[in-house]
Amino acid sequence: MQLTNPLLLLAALSTTALSTTKLEGHARRQWSASGSVSASASSSSSSSSSSSSSGTSTSTSSGSAWSSTPSSGDYSTSGFGSSTSSSGSGDTYEGNVGSPWGSNIIEVSESDASSYEYVMQIAGQNEDDWTVVFWNKYGPDGTMDGWYGNSAVSFTLSAGETKYIAIDGDSQGGFGAAQGSSLPTDSNGGYSCTWGEFDFGSTTNSGWSGFDVSAIQAQNAGDTVQGMKMCDVLSGTCSSITTGAADVDNAYTSSEASEGGIGGNISGGAVRIAVTIDYSG
Repeated sequence: MQLTNPLLLLAALSTTALSTTKLEGHARRQWSASGSVSASASSSSSSSSSSSSSGTSTSTSSGSAWSSTPSSGDYSTSGFGSSTSSSGSGDTYEGNVGSPWGSNIIEVSESDASSYEYVMQIAGQNEDDWTVVFWNKYGPDGTMDGWYGNSAVSFTLSAGETKYIAIDGDSQGGFGAAQGSSLPTDSNGGYSCTWGEFDFGSTTNSGWSGFDVSAIQAQNAGDTVQGMKMCDVLSGTCSSITTGAADVDNAYTSSEASEGGIGGNISGGAVRIAVTIDYSG
């Protein structure tokens, strides 16, 4: 199935007059513009534990593997903020960004991960500390500028460390990872590293999900392309780029920006994505 709602908009921004140009694909869009982006995309961070909604109890034991799913079919929402209403359509579709903003993306423990519907396991081949930042497509000001200094969740991933991120339904966003204490940014302040992109439980697409790895933003900025791999462990579908884009598999580079169907499309239900940062093959 080819999804129609936007997974994320990649920025090529140089004016305040923004327009969207559709890129055919399961969930791809790109901003085209001719001026500088507004400084309204200010840095924002929400605590994953500051707000929660009442979760549904599950029959999953605390010791179960992170990629398993509850036998009851009920998924926890513990730790998430309130879900926000969706709006718009096509290029301008805005799904759940959490209330407070960013509370739709939370860090969870390994033992709790399997109780959530949409989960990412973040590990790496890195030998040094790397910074990982997650964001929503739409920023806290309601503009499609989520990757301009905003952070729903951020953490340092040390060598050999593993983190788990749970994401609420109808969430569209991305994450970046780079060596050091921060992500690189382009001349307009957008994150210009390799991205992992996601669209989980899309309301506008009957609960379908999608994901991919993208080097478009890094290449457009002339910055380093970090290695990254995303694999849906339930279906076996992967999307990956090695360091410097030496090897690209089912992923986006600037030369594939107009192509469709790249990445993973999942027809519904739970998603378990294993992410490898600093991926070298």
